[in-house]
Amino acid sequence: MRFIHLFLAAALFAAPPALADNLFGKAKNLLGGVTGGSSSSGLSQAEIGAGLKEALSVGSGRVVEQVSAAGGFDGDPAIHIPLPDNLRKAQSILKRLGMSNELDVLEDRLNSAAEVASAKAKPLFLDAIEAMTLQDVMDIFNGPDDAATQYFRRQMTPGLKSEMRPVVDSSLADVGAIQTYEQTVGEFSKVPLMPDLKADLTEHVLDLGLDGIFHYLAQEEAAIRNNPAERTTALLQKVFAR
Repeated sequence: MRFIHLFLAAALFAAPPALADNLFGKAKNLLGGVTGGSSSSGLSQAEIGAGLKEALSVGSGRVVEQVSAAGGFDGDPAIHIPLPDNLRKAQSILKRLGMSNELDVLEDRLNSAAEVASAKAKPLFLDAIEAMTLQDVMDIFNGPDDAATQYFRRQMTPGLKSEMRPVVDSSLADVGAIQTYEQTVGEFSKVPLMPDLKADLTEHVLDLGLDGIFHYLAQEEAAIRNNPAERTTALLQKVFAR
C-alpha cells in the first residue's frame, strides 16, 4: 500500500463508490504517465502535483490538530510523554513512599507543553509541502510505505525544533512545570538512593513531541485508505474524475 494512495483517499469525502474503488489505480496511472509536460490523462504535472500536495496538507493538518488539542498527548497512551528516565526512576521510588505527587504533576505538565507547542507544526508542514518538487512526490510514491513520514522527518526536524523550542520553554514555565521541577529537585535530591534529578525538560519534550507527531503521520499512511477524509476539494475532483 503506497502512502500517496492513502492520503489521496483520505482527502475525499463521501466519494461515489466507483471513484473510491478505482482511486488507487487512477493515482498510479496518473503518476506513472507523467513523462513530460502532462500525464496520459491530459492533466499537467502542475495539476497532479498540486492535487497531491493538497492531499498531504489535509493529512498533516489533521494530525497536528489531533496532537495539539487539550489532552492530545496527555490523554493518549500511544504518544503520552513520560518523565525523563532519571526522573521516572525517582517517581517510582517516591510512589512507593506515597510521595510522587509532584513528579506526577510534572509529567502532566510536560504533556501540556507538548500540546501547546505542536500547534506550531502546521505552517511548517505547509511550507515543506509547498517546497516539494515533482521528483520528491515521485520518490515518495515509489518508496516504502512510510516514505512521506520519513521525508517529513528528514526535511522538517531541524525547523520544527527551532520553531517549537521557545514555545516549549514558555509553556513549561506557564504551566508550572519548571517551578514543580525545581521544587522537586530541592526536596528530594538528598533522599537516599535517589538518582541524579538533573534533566533537560525542553529537549525531552521536543524529542518526544516530534515522535508523537510523526507516529500519527505514519498511522495516516497505514490506515487512511479505509477512513475517507471529511471533505473533498474541487482540485482533487478534477484530478481523479478522469
